[in-house]
Parts: sequence; structure tokens; C-alpha cells
Amino acid sequence: MSDAVSRLKVGIVGGTGYTGVELLRLLSQHPHVELAAITSRKEDGMPVADMFPNLRGRVNLAFQTPDTAGLDQCDVVFFATPHGVAMSQAEHLLSKGVRIIDLAADFRLHDTQVFEQWYKMPHSCPGVLAEAVYGLPEINRARIAGARVIGNPGCYPTTVLLGLAPLLGAGKHYIDTAGIIADCKSGVSGAGRKAEVGTLFSEASDNFKAYGVSGHRHHPEISEHLQNLAGTPVGLTFVPHLVPMIRGMFSTLYLRIQPEARTTDFQALFEQHYANETFVDVMPAGSLPETRSVRASNQLRIALHRPGNGDQLIVLVTQDNLVKGASGQAVQNMNIMFGLPETAGLQHIAVLP
Repeated sequence: MSDAVSRLKVGIVGGTGYTGVELLRLLSQHPHVELAAITSRKEDGMPVADMFPNLRGRVNLAFQTPDTAGLDQCDVVFFATPHGVAMSQAEHLLSKGVRIIDLAADFRLHDTQVFEQWYKMPHSCPGVLAEAVYGLPEINRARIAGARVIGNPGCYPTTVLLGLAPLLGAGKHYIDTAGIIADCKSGVSGAGRKAEVGTLFSEASDNFKAYGVSGHRHHPEISEHLQNLAGTPVGLTFVPHLVPMIRGMFSTLYLRIQPEARTTDFQALFEQHYANETFVDVMPAGSLPETRSVRASNQLRIALHRPGNGDQLIVLVTQDNLVKGASGQAVQNMNIMFGLPETAGLQHIAVLP
């Protein structure tokens, strides 16, 4: 960011959901941000702090309709909205010089046919999609820096891709890429802030269940970007689960080590790969990460296990699904796009207990 610009004018479309309020929490404490607009058609005129009392004294904005919010006067606009909203406004905002970070799926999948198959809607701006950058900083940092449009990764894909990235790449033959198993769990906030029977307290509390076993929207996203990393198609079994907690995500990855890689020091491999990544913590060998160790922070923690020093590698990955899995990663992308310190506004320590 140039010296002439002291604070970024930031707008948020869709500020009444969990990722929206998480953006407000993070950006209200960001040293280089001016919160300029927050939109909600239904809550037009309501002070933000009336809906989210934790922001009282921190955010003095009221919700506005997108038509009156002056989004085209912002430097960057975050879309914390359902799928399909960002692509309906992207071309107009880009024409005004506004950069876009979408927390939905409009710009995550670069094959429009795959997008339309999984999200059951036509993609209305394939031209913008063609230039969009997948916003996983630890993999795409250089491209993010020059991007106008970011497709912020899904929460499950963030854990799986970062859990596997050190093992994939040109000339790397550490694991059998045809048999990757991702056994993943998320808290109830991952379903969004809406009234559904499956996420009612009486339904989700004191219960544990798998869902999306026959097909989940994050499966093609994970597969596409694993293939990009590996340079070859991958075989992925992905099973998500709902656990009775509000925040948190825990992914257990089961991998078969290739015969020629059995002498590899995988702990050293991961430590070296992420040595300069502030938000990825490779824990000591044999560690057991917990979701509470990352709650409300932008930290992602990884631990490795190799039972009996055999041919199976188990990678444990945990994050807060609303922070590194969504809004925190979006802010991390904004920092990179505008040449700010990548950690700006994101150095919160996890909340414990």
C-alpha cells in the first residue's frame, strides 16, 4: 500500500452472518482499515451493535442496502454472502477499481461446469472467474499480491490442502495420491447463521454425525487444488462430520507412504516447508492438537503421526472454521493484496478455556 493511502476503505456485503460478524470483529481492530459500509437489505438502518452487542463501542456503522452503501467508493469489498451474490456485482465493482474478496464459492472453482453442477446455478461472469485467484496464501501468495479478485477457500479445503501441501509437487513421490482419505469434523457455525432443524440445539447438541458422504461441495474444490499441487489427478475420499460445538474444525488425513519415501523424515519435511509461515504451526512430533488451541485465532496447527514407523502417515490439522477457515484468511488475503504486513489485524491469541 502506498504511503499516500493511510487506511483502506472496506465494505462488507452480507454482514449479518457468522463470517460477516467475524470480519467486523477482525477489521474493527485492524490498524490500516476504515470500515466504510456494511450491508443487509433486511436490516437496513439497524445499528450493527444492536445485532452484535460484542461490537458495541467498536463498530458504529448501521446496516444499509447494497444500493445505498457506496460500495463502489471502497478500496476492497468482502462478500460474506450466499453463493451467487458476488458474481452478480463483481463486474460493476471491478470497473470502479474496487478489489473483491468473496467468502462464498463464486470464484473458487475454475471449471464453470463443475461449479454449475455442484451449486445449481449458472456462472454469470466467467470472464472474472478466469482472472480470480484462489486465496490460500501459503500456496498462492505471489498471485494473491497482484489479484483483483480472490476466491477465499472453503474451511474444509484449507485444512486438507495445507495438511497435504508439503507432500505434493513436481518430483515429489512421498505418498500414494490415489488413496487420500480426509476424515473431517466441524462445529455447527460452519452451517451458517440460519434457522434449520439440523442445527437446532436439541438436534446438534449431544450428537455426532457424518453428512455429505455421497457428495459434498468442498470435494471438487479440494480435488481441483490438490491436482494443481500434485500435477496429476488425485483419488480423494472426503467425509465431513458435524460435532456439537460452535467453533472449530479438525481434519485427520490418512496417507499411504510410497516405498521409496519410507526413509523420509516427515517431521523435518513439514517443519522446513512451513518454517516461514506465521499462521501454520507444525507441532512437535507426536503432538495431539486441540480445537480450543486455535479458537478465535487465525492459527492452523498440524501434527504428524506414523504408527509403528510403518507405511501409513497420519496428519492432524485443526483451525477455527470462522477465522483461518473463513474471515481471518480473507483478511490475510487483503493484507497481501495491498502490501500490508500479512499479520496486520490477525495476531489474536486463541481463547482458552
